[in-house]
Amino acid sequence: MAAKGAGTRYHAAMSEPSSLPTATSETLDDIARSCVALHVRMTARAVTRAYDEAMRSSGLKITQFVLLSALSTGAWRSVTELAERFALERTSLTRNLQLLAAEGLIEPVACKGRASIYGVTPKGRAAIDAAIPYWRTAQERIEGGLGKEDWSQMRDRLKALRRVARGSG
Repeated sequence: MAAKGAGTRYHAAMSEPSSLPTATSETLDDIARSCVALHVRMTARAVTRAYDEAMRSSGLKITQFVLLSALSTGAWRSVTELAERFALERTSLTRNLQLLAAEGLIEPVACKGRASIYGVTPKGRAAIDAAIPYWRTAQERIEGGLGKEDWSQMRDRLKALRRVARGSG
């Protein structure tokens, strides 16, 4: 039995006779060359691996470091707001926050209403401070490889891409 959701649609489409033409190798090659989602995901994975490798000795992954750094500013009123700002699924963010809390790097902070947010513990602050030199090494390697001006322009273009993807650009 097929699973529910997007997989069901895919599976059903594959099992029904179709009058649609079969994709040519040329079409498939064009998709591989031009698909925005594919290239952004490939780049994101490569950049994440580069930062994780550089930061391995700190004991933090780049995702953990960025979350700890964001939380340490105290600027977030809720997990939902943090998820929206960093374009994360709320459930994925919650899972990552629970892992950081289990390590004693963050703790829940009292807030108004039903909103929940976390604050960085002294252990978490020490982890951030210890990781900064490793982050800086990765940052300088990537930014240096591109050049400061190219990175600045690319960062602006990535922001524009996020706006377009959200439907607000």
